[in-house]
Amino acid sequence: MEGKVGRGSRLGAAPWVILPLLAAALVTAGLYAFGTRHVPDYSISLFGKTGAGTLALKSWLATGLLTLAGVQLVLALWIYGRLPGVWAASAGVSTGHRVVGACALLLTLPLAYHCAFAYGVQTKVDARVAVHSLAGCFFYGAFAAKVTIVRSRRLPAWTLPLAGGVLVSVVMVLWYTSALWYFNGYRLPIL
Repeated sequence: MEGKVGRGSRLGAAPWVILPLLAAALVTAGLYAFGTRHVPDYSISLFGKTGAGTLALKSWLATGLLTLAGVQLVLALWIYGRLPGVWAASAGVSTGHRVVGACALLLTLPLAYHCAFAYGVQTKVDARVAVHSLAGCFFYGAFAAKVTIVRSRRLPAWTLPLAGGVLVSVVMVLWYTSALWYFNGYRLPIL
């Protein structure tokens, strides 16, 4: 099948790699533009909580998201045959991966809504807030890239695991700069 363009093929793949990068850039830039121009409204509620009252709720929701991202990572490693001593993944594992991913995305929506409308994108408060704001914008850009990759058969095989790994990494950064900060007494531990 030499010369065939498809997942894993190198022929004709280079121009197509730009599509997920473009999707990521457009979504990230759009969210950043909205967030920097939006006037924060600290009275926006999240499930009836406002202001500092949202911190515990958002921290636990973010911890749930981090857990789902970890499950996603394990399922992806299983699908790709990267878990030593574990049998080959069945179709049910792939279905589970998609369901867990959908649940994780749905869990991000109330968190993102509250962050976007209550705070917007803030890059001048301190480094933690700036990193969190930018990672929040980039998360949805990375998600758009992953969806673009999943839907395309013209991209090299390495693009999908890379996109998934980036998403898990961004979730870790978001959790570190928010939930861990809250659980650790409003301080970030230095690694």
